[in-house]
Amino acid sequence: MAVVHRTVLTPSKLELLTSWLPARPWYRGGARPELAKAGGFRLDDPQGEVGIEFMVVHDTAGPRPVTYLVPLTYRGAPLDGAGHALVGTMEHGVLGRRWAYDGCHDPVLVAQLTALFEGRAEAQDQNVSDAPDREVRASRTGGDPLPADLAAGDDREGTALTAPDGTALRLHRVLEPAPDSGFLPPEGTAGQVTGAWRTPDGTRVHGVFAVLLPGPTG
Repeated sequence: MAVVHRTVLTPSKLELLTSWLPARPWYRGGARPELAKAGGFRLDDPQGEVGIEFMVVHDTAGPRPVTYLVPLTYRGAPLDGAGHALVGTMEHGVLGRRWAYDGCHDPVLVAQLTALFEGRAEAQDQNVSDAPDREVRASRTGGDPLPADLAAGDDREGTALTAPDGTALRLHRVLEPAPDSGFLPPEGTAGQVTGAWRTPDGTRVHGVFAVLLPGPTG
């Protein structure tokens, strides 16, 4: 079980993301975003070493707010071979120096996201220790294990975690509210993860965070 510490981070997560987001291919804003936390959830690392957080943030710098999904991992030491995925480093008031990574390139987050799709992991509250997040729903058709060797790639639409057989977990980096029917996996997909966040005016909405796309023979 991950412990959520009540402490100070220097710089803050939003400060790190303000510098990191504009270079992403799926970023829709200008040179400098104006970010605010909008929601998200956590997953537990079974080894208790890596913090896993799926942050939802608003960017209000442009003519209309844009909502982004940003999966992050927090480590007590650099992750070998992942320098390209480093978001930045922070000083944690309890844990000391922490390395924050784009979690789509961190094998611990990818493994736990796969476990969430397969029903082996449960989403946790973003701000409270040992408290499941009941608004995060994972659904999937089929019972075969998902591939473990997923490679991350970004494009204008988001991030795809793709296996050699073509199976992919696609994360929606830009989020849009969905009607109640959005809880059903979209046509052509084999599963999805949905969750909730607050709009800039305080309205609570739900939408699709990620979908499972079967391979050509899936």
